[in-house]
Amino acid sequence: MKNKIKILVIDDEEVILNSCHKILSKEGYEVILTDDGNYGLNILKEEVIDAVILDLKMPKISGKELLKTIKENFPEVVVIIITGYSTIESAVEAMKSGASDYLPKPFKPIELILVIDKALEKKSLINENLYLRKKLSEEYKYKNIIGKHPKMKEVFELMEKVAKTDATILIYGETGTGKELVARTIHTMSLRSDKPFVPIDCMMLTESLLESELFGHVKGSFTGAIVTKPGLLELANKGTLFFDEIGNLNLNIQSKLLRVIQEREFIPVGGTEKKKIDVRIIAATNRNLQDMIKGGMFREDLFYRLHIIPIYLPPLRERRSDIPLLVNYFMKEYSEKIGKKFDKIAPEAMKFFTEYEWVGNVRELENIIERLTIIHDDDSIFVEHIPHTFSSFETSLTSTIPQTNEELKEIKRIAKEKVVQEIEKKFLISALKRNNWNISKAALETGMQRENFHTLMRKNNIKLREFQ
Repeated sequence: MKNKIKILVIDDEEVILNSCHKILSKEGYEVILTDDGNYGLNILKEEVIDAVILDLKMPKISGKELLKTIKENFPEVVVIIITGYSTIESAVEAMKSGASDYLPKPFKPIELILVIDKALEKKSLINENLYLRKKLSEEYKYKNIIGKHPKMKEVFELMEKVAKTDATILIYGETGTGKELVARTIHTMSLRSDKPFVPIDCMMLTESLLESELFGHVKGSFTGAIVTKPGLLELANKGTLFFDEIGNLNLNIQSKLLRVIQEREFIPVGGTEKKKIDVRIIAATNRNLQDMIKGGMFREDLFYRLHIIPIYLPPLRERRSDIPLLVNYFMKEYSEKIGKKFDKIAPEAMKFFTEYEWVGNVRELENIIERLTIIHDDDSIFVEHIPHTFSSFETSLTSTIPQTNEELKEIKRIAKEKVVQEIEKKFLISALKRNNWNISKAALETGMQRENFHTLMRKNNIKLREFQ
């Protein structure tokens, strides 16, 4: 509504002030007038002003100075320049300084209205775009970190708190829990997001290569050093350096890294001059660093330098309620990648996924969904699609070791039942699929009576509506 839009007119000519008031008031705008530039700035501090109409030639403080001050302190306010001394040069200069538009004196009422409407419309579009971008940013802030489990909500809350700081972070978690993904997301949410995120895998490089990669080297510092090469520390300057599996660093590199963290400077391999560095450190480990300290494999002083903000990522088995979310997310992602429809999962298959132990965590789950998406032509995941190595009965039984002969017999009985049940289910579902889910045709093809086939379906809890 225009009556909610406030326009401030700053001009030393009374006739211009009165004209603007008359023209804009008729259009429903709320108009504030002043012939004093400094007073106009005070109004901007006290009132929510949407647009300023400003004369370039003003006593005490020039329009150019006012424009600069307004754009520096009130960037959301649109400014329209009006001047009786208008030239192409002054108009272009004003636009470069942040003015939305200009209007030469004398002007017609319709010209003023059109310029104001155009400027406010542009402002509205910009604000709407900013709002949508902010909303989109909020919605997809953790786009690739899927989870609604309370333990994951704690992780998200902690990430939110630490992202805007430069605090050093140590991420704990088993292999495959998404430690690098969390580190990248924190970097994206940080004030360093427009600077590099540089990961370094501490497991992949030998001590000499790791030192050269990290600190860089000067030409001739070792055999093969034919040129001076900057290290990852230098490449990550102003950004974030991520040490993946930092527990694999040897004590010599640990000592040098500690000095970097303490002094924010380093010397390249073979060099003599120190280089200053401004970099945020995020480290991750799947090992117990405190046990490593006791065993003399990790420096205690480095541990406490890294352990400023610890973040623990729970294994998948500790947040099973998130598994269906992850399954559906990965199905959608890989279906889109390979351009095929693959968006349904049978209840028994989902039950298997939620009960499986997932030693490799989210990464293992992602890998199996990717494999199923690529290999199978159906649009659904069924139990029989799941690779033999992921046998559900195998998982549940091997977790219990018998202590007596009677327990051994009982486990063997249960194992036999489960094997038979798995085979029966696969047999039934496969026959139904071949016959377009028609029970009579499936029974006929397999040589069974329809009633017996249907009884076997009930025994295995197979319901057609869940598969069609």
